[in-house]
Amino acid sequence: MCGRTALSASPEDLREAFGLDDWPEVAPRYNVPPSQPVAVIRAGARKIELLRWGLVPWWAEDPKIGHRLSLARVETVARTPAFRDALRKRRCLVVVDGFFEWKAGGPRRQPHFIRRPDRAPFALAGLWDRWSSKDGEVIESCAILTQPARPPVDAVHGRMPLVLENEAWERWLDDRLDDVTSLLHERAPELVAYPVSLHVNDPRHDDAACLERSEPEQRSLF
Repeated sequence: MCGRTALSASPEDLREAFGLDDWPEVAPRYNVPPSQPVAVIRAGARKIELLRWGLVPWWAEDPKIGHRLSLARVETVARTPAFRDALRKRRCLVVVDGFFEWKAGGPRRQPHFIRRPDRAPFALAGLWDRWSSKDGEVIESCAILTQPARPPVDAVHGRMPLVLENEAWERWLDDRLDDVTSLLHERAPELVAYPVSLHVNDPRHDDAACLERSEPEQRSLF
């Protein structure tokens, strides 16, 4: 599903991984929930920007709709009114070095962190939009696409973000392409998943402890 993301890569690693034009000024984040800013790359200049996670369509009467639109399913995104225009013309890369999923079955759902084996940053498929109020307020926001989970995430949760291979980044960002259907079924690159502590459950916790491996809680027999 993707309930939280993390991005703690150094500016050097980000610039090298994404071929950025400038040194990014992005503070490390270890536990980013919807409604908070996430790092994205849009078409045009290769730079990192911060957009609010939770898409507010340009036509929305109330920007609070973004609280319900943080994720877009690949199966329905092309026909969902809130997302279909953005899918055609306003796609972005959501830059992360990992994301969290929660596994049911224990005394409480067990959080897991999913990252690349080499810990390098990578890109999730995203959509963005720009909303303006009559008073001149502007909100730039985004949503993350999700797909049925692939290994190893399928052992944790039934869905996961759409992870784009490096070779697909330019096509995803190319706003001259109206049809990117083939990219909605990308194979996820190699990932690893491991349990982390319940510390991450509280979105107010935003520190490196959120990423530390932890033994899953065991159900009591008594």
